[in-house]
Amino acid sequence: MFVYVLMVQLAFSNSSVLQESDSYFNSFALVSNMSVDWLGYGYATLIASGGVVGYAKAGSVPSLAAGLLFGGLAGFGAYQISNDPNNVWVSLGTSAALTGIMGKRFYGSRKFMPAGLMAGVSLLMVGKLSLALLQKPAGSS
Repeated sequence: MFVYVLMVQLAFSNSSVLQESDSYFNSFALVSNMSVDWLGYGYATLIASGGVVGYAKAGSVPSLAAGLLFGGLAGFGAYQISNDPNNVWVSLGTSAALTGIMGKRFYGSRKFMPAGLMAGVSLLMVGKLSLALLQKPAGSS
């Protein structure tokens, strides 16, 4: 259902019909004026697909569960950032946790795939989100 809502939002964003209409799609008028956190959604997709690939290649159920859990949390965090750019806490917590977990796995195994890749991408997300926190205007909370 979320995918269909997202597709409708993307199809009708910046549409003058959407802004002036009293139709069913009028509920998306507020959504069309926000900026979408594409990097956050891409990060969430990378995490979830990594869990699915880990399950498909090695039959690892924990990899699938962790990938879907953290991918879902990262997707929810990206949704929150899309609604309010100052609300970075779920995304920051998710990416910081993955940086620690996958960084420890990479340190122990010295194998880039998948632990090194996920630790690096998660560290980049922590940096991006930390910069977003630092660049908040002084009057906002």
